[in-house]
Amino acid sequence: MDDERLWGFEQSLWIEGPDNYEEKVDDQVLMVLPHPPYVYAGREAKEAVKSTPVWDRAELDQRQVSRPQEGLIVIAYRVRAEKEGHNGYEAHCTSVIRRLEHEVWRVVQHQQTPPLAASAEG
Repeated sequence: MDDERLWGFEQSLWIEGPDNYEEKVDDQVLMVLPHPPYVYAGREAKEAVKSTPVWDRAELDQRQVSRPQEGLIVIAYRVRAEKEGHNGYEAHCTSVIRRLEHEVWRVVQHQQTPPLAASAEG
């Protein structure tokens, strides 16, 4: 998967709905999300992201890509997401995407770390 397609794939997980998660997130996925119980696996992880907003816009910057072996891609980035009527969302994220077969890719790991609140930094 080239970089342009890779970043389009990842961005779609922020701006498209639950059917997209079902298609692109592996049934054995592991996730760390910024709300209890924080560590999720499999179906529980997919359900947890289905309860989050489908964002109108998601900007992915500070992009880093690693391809440690054939069929495995590791990415890291910052997301800034917006949706009318909701507070914006920002987080630093990682995802691991693996190829199942030609042109078929699935997210097998995803993590989100929102920035620390200013009051917590002091």
